[in-house]
Amino acid sequence: MPQKLEQSQSMEQVLQQSTLQIAVANLVELPITMLAERVRDEMIDNAALEEVDKDDFPAPDNDERSDADDDFDDDDNKETDERSDADEDFSDTDERSGSTDGDDFGDYLSEDDIPAYLRERAEAQDNTTEMQWADSSSFYDDLQQQVGEYDLTDHEKKVLEYLIGSLDEDGFLRKDLTFIEDELLLYHQTQTSPEELKKLLHILQSFEPRGIGARSLQECLRLQLKAPEHRTPYTAAALTVVDKYFKDFTSRKWDVLRDKLKVDEDFFDHVLHELTHLNPAPGRAFGDAAGSQAPTVIPDFFVHVTDDGTVKVSLNQGDVPELRVSPSFTESVKMFAQADKKKLSRSQLDAYVYAKGKVEAAKSFINLISRCRETLLTVMRAIVKLQSPFFLHDDDETQLVPLTLREVSELTNLDISTVSRVTSSKYVQTDYGIYLLKFFFSSQFVSSQGEELSSRQVRAALKELIESEDKKHPLPDEVLTERLKEKGFHVARRTVAKYRDQLGLPTARLRRK
Repeated sequence: MPQKLEQSQSMEQVLQQSTLQIAVANLVELPITMLAERVRDEMIDNAALEEVDKDDFPAPDNDERSDADDDFDDDDNKETDERSDADEDFSDTDERSGSTDGDDFGDYLSEDDIPAYLRERAEAQDNTTEMQWADSSSFYDDLQQQVGEYDLTDHEKKVLEYLIGSLDEDGFLRKDLTFIEDELLLYHQTQTSPEELKKLLHILQSFEPRGIGARSLQECLRLQLKAPEHRTPYTAAALTVVDKYFKDFTSRKWDVLRDKLKVDEDFFDHVLHELTHLNPAPGRAFGDAAGSQAPTVIPDFFVHVTDDGTVKVSLNQGDVPELRVSPSFTESVKMFAQADKKKLSRSQLDAYVYAKGKVEAAKSFINLISRCRETLLTVMRAIVKLQSPFFLHDDDETQLVPLTLREVSELTNLDISTVSRVTSSKYVQTDYGIYLLKFFFSSQFVSSQGEELSSRQVRAALKELIESEDKKHPLPDEVLTERLKEKGFHVARRTVAKYRDQLGLPTARLRRK
């Protein structure tokens, strides 16, 4: 069959992004700490970039650009200026300093006259706004310190420290003692015996917090109940439950347990209270596992509602330095540019090309950081605008409305992928807490009156029903589904079960008391 060439035409839609847009998209998804590292790395690579001395060069206002940017014109900047109309109801604070308007204390006669909320905000800024959720020391470090409280030989200390290192993050010893004995001999040339390991394990199990070194949950609870400081009139009965009726306890068969213990309801409630307030993972009392620091959440944005109901949005600058083009590089480029190129030597021409390239790269990077900040603020302002009832009503979750990435994309004129990058790992600090930006996005349901409701509202209604139910006769999922329909939430039973699991609530049988 002969071959021939044919021409044809077709139409297709292709999204093309500029190099600047791609670079901005890559920057906006970085957390504030990683962005600071990225800027520092760029300063190392480009000698024409230097940090602004804030004593000599005060930070400009939001709408002003630094001197280093004056000569760098980009049509894309005009596009972002047009987007401000969508956010005119929300005023932002000084994005370079991260402080809110009105923090100037010069108008007050003394420190005692300064309102408490202003002092608290100023202190929060001084502390770099790091919100630490746990102690930074690991429980391994604390256990190592407790080893010194016992009179042990160097050999015993070495074996005991190896036992500590064999604990998992919950504080349990999952390895068999014979396996540990082989490990010590094979990898550390330390000979021990099962008897010595049991003796040292017994010492380890006396450490604080109680339950450390247990080989099962049952043993963990038993160790806590046998602690001298834990003795109560109900401890013996609680130990009986752990030793003899542990399966019934883990299955939450409270009626069966009460009958087996042959006690009245009031006594059993005290026993149950004692058991359910034991720590099933004592290692987690110290935070994360060995060698790691506690998780720290650093907000990327601040949202503050003033007394007159104005919502103010600001960007946390953290340790990201303010940048400028080095004056020495700028002067060198000007000097070379004004000189007669024919009279310059080869080395001088190379120096001119090098300096000019570094200056242009520095201006480009400064503009890139500026665009990154502008994009972040644009997305955050849009979220605040679309979810304004939440912020204006003291972070009331029931005020959240259904929201999608596409709605934010349409409001900001940003690509939906850029909005997704911004919201994927960023946090915002309000007057009442810290939230992941994803928190403000949810699917929707339609009520019997045709009103759009977010899935979060359904979960809130479900949680309220379960909390108010009769604990002796908890409501099964089928009944919960009917009760939700009565409230106007038309959801399927499997959806109720899914939301109940997301709330961390067990089935009706396990909720019975």
